[in-house]
Amino acid sequence: MKKRYIPDLVKQMADCEANYLRLMRLMPDLEQCDEREFEVHWHNQHSTVRLKVEERFTYTTTVLVSQSLEHSWLEAPSLIVRMYHDARAAEVICLKSRRQFKGVYSYPNNQMHQRDEKAQLNQYLGEWLSHCLTHGHEAETVYSYS
Repeated sequence: MKKRYIPDLVKQMADCEANYLRLMRLMPDLEQCDEREFEVHWHNQHSTVRLKVEERFTYTTTVLVSQSLEHSWLEAPSLIVRMYHDARAAEVICLKSRRQFKGVYSYPNNQMHQRDEKAQLNQYLGEWLSHCLTHGHEAETVYSYS
């Protein structure tokens, strides 16, 4: 008998909290800044990562996180990330296509989503932001107001 998938809410919340901190390190002036670009060089690869504020409210900010690769036949996913300032958490809510993700999917399903698709995307976002913090270069100097 196949074991039922149970989401690890503690890990998912930890990933969201870490992603919030990473985004705030990349955009310390989030309240005034609408867009920031980073060039990431790794071995022979060159890409540009763009963080663009799409919506700004009192307790939430929605950011489009996208990447363009210099020489690639494969398009990197663009993630819509909702930042919850009161909870200090940031989660992937959907892809650029604007289809909202469920917390858990039955498997198999018609859309071919993994059972833990949303958790995987939040982990992917964390790896992507960490890579930007480690290997990213910005044309302008960013000052932190902490």
